[in-house]
Amino acid sequence: MVARGKIDDSPPGSSPSGAARPCRSAPAGSIVDLQKLLAERFPHTPVPAARRRLVTGLSFLDEAIGGGLSKGAITELISPEVSTGSASLIHAILQGYSAGETPASFTDKMSDGCDSFDPQPLGNACFHHLLWVRCTKALEAIKAADLLLRDGNFPLVIIDLVLNPREELRKILHTSWYRLQRLVESASTACLVLTRQGMVSSAQLKIVLENVWSLESFEQKDAISRLRIRVQRSHLRRQETKIAGPS
Repeated sequence: MVARGKIDDSPPGSSPSGAARPCRSAPAGSIVDLQKLLAERFPHTPVPAARRRLVTGLSFLDEAIGGGLSKGAITELISPEVSTGSASLIHAILQGYSAGETPASFTDKMSDGCDSFDPQPLGNACFHHLLWVRCTKALEAIKAADLLLRDGNFPLVIIDLVLNPREELRKILHTSWYRLQRLVESASTACLVLTRQGMVSSAQLKIVLENVWSLESFEQKDAISRLRIRVQRSHLRRQETKIAGPS
C-alpha cells in the first residue's frame, strides 16, 4: 500500500508487489494529507506585478493606470465626445509596439465594430503584429472578439465600438461582457474596449478621455502626451478616480 504522505510513482497498472490491485477510494484524511504534500513540494509562486500588466509604451498612460493594461481583465476606454483622441491613442499604442518598446513577439487583435479603423498611418512595420477584423455591426464585433479571445495566444485584443449606433449597442447583453471577461481571465489577455458611453459592466478599469481636439491640436508636437484622461478603478465597494494629463 502507499504510505500516507507519499505519492506512488510506480508505473500505471503495477504495484510494489508486482500484482495488480483494485482501485479503492482514498479516505478523506489521505486527500487532505496529499493536498498538503503537494502544496509543500509545489508552492504557488505569485506572479510579479510587472507580468500582470501589458505596457503600452505611453508613460503618461501607464503611470495613470498602474503600469499598463491589466492582463486577465477588460479595460473600457470611453470617448464621450467627438474628436477626443481615442483613434490617436490606439495608433500610438500600436506604433509603440512596432518601434520595439515591447517584445518583438507581440501580436494584437482588433475587432472593428464599424469598419472605421484606418491602419495606414501606422506604417508597414505595424502590420507584422496586427490582426484586423473588419465588422459592420456591434454584435459582429462581439462575436469576433469571442473567437479571438478563445485563441489565447495574443496578449491584447481591442474592440472598437465608438461609432456604432446606440440601437446596436443596446442589443449587446450584459451577459456577453461577463462571458468575454471569463475568456480574458483564462487567456491572461488584456482586453481594451472602445465606447462612446460607459457600457461594459464587467470592466475592471474605465479610462475616460476628456479632451475635445481640433485640427490644430493634432498638429502640435507630441500631441498624444497632452491627452487628459480620468481613470476609474472599480473595487468591492468603492470607486477610485484619478486624473492624468495637462491641467
